[in-house]
Amino acid sequence: MEPKTYVPLANVMDLLLDAICVVDADGRYLFVSAAFERIFGYARNDAIGQSLDIIIPERLQKRHWDGYRKVMAIGESRYGHGDILAVPALTKAGNRISVEFTIIPLRGETGTLVGLAAIMRDVTKRFEEIRELRRQLADNTAR
Repeated sequence: MEPKTYVPLANVMDLLLDAICVVDADGRYLFVSAAFERIFGYARNDAIGQSLDIIIPERLQKRHWDGYRKVMAIGESRYGHGDILAVPALTKAGNRISVEFTIIPLRGETGTLVGLAAIMRDVTKRFEEIRELRRQLADNTAR
């Protein structure tokens, strides 16, 4: 019988292609995975402790924070049940990308919402391909 091998969870998360991040109730990063670094360009030490604003386009920040504060206050999100959201995001270099993500509520011992985890995927290439196909379809339909 072979001995069991223990692989720390953080090591497993760093092998995933999707980015994983954990934020506290104030929307500050507590953890980011290696894929987060690759997709968004922020080294862990640069992201930890920073606001979610580092990846949220400025024009969307008010809307985001209104929703985030509401979720933290009531303890529920209409998106917390496996729904996949698609939103624009920013990289450290200022490039706009498209991401799909799902959120996981994180609760303390008393059941109070204390933060969120998110699993994110860069879908920029697919988004651009779909946009181009729609443009071509509209052009062909207009003829």
